[in-house]
Amino acid sequence: MNEDHTLYAIHLTITENKIIQIGKLGTFQFPIGTYIYVGSAKRNIRSRVLRHIKREKPFRWHFDYLRPQGDIWTVETFDDRLDECARYQQLKNKYRAQELVKGFGSSDCHCSTHLLYLPD
Repeated sequence: MNEDHTLYAIHLTITENKIIQIGKLGTFQFPIGTYIYVGSAKRNIRSRVLRHIKREKPFRWHFDYLRPQGDIWTVETFDDRLDECARYQQLKNKYRAQELVKGFGSSDCHCSTHLLYLPD
């Protein structure tokens, strides 16, 4: 993990269909597949990512509610040449991903979501 990076993409796989309450955002269906959560850490990206990787923790971010439901298989980190929203769009295009959960991880920007879905 590059400590100078400020953006990350966590790839998580869910192996059975789930209905999950995502804090105050609401309850959503999460079908089998891979989910990519794009986030940022202005400083200390390592501790942010390590916190997201933990299964048991106080729930603070939307991803905390999703994390216990699947297995993380990779984490990518990125420099700040693109901001979080632009990096999200780049990954969405790269993977031809879908958006399922409006508002997930995007409460501080104008994006519809920062969670990508790739069906198996």
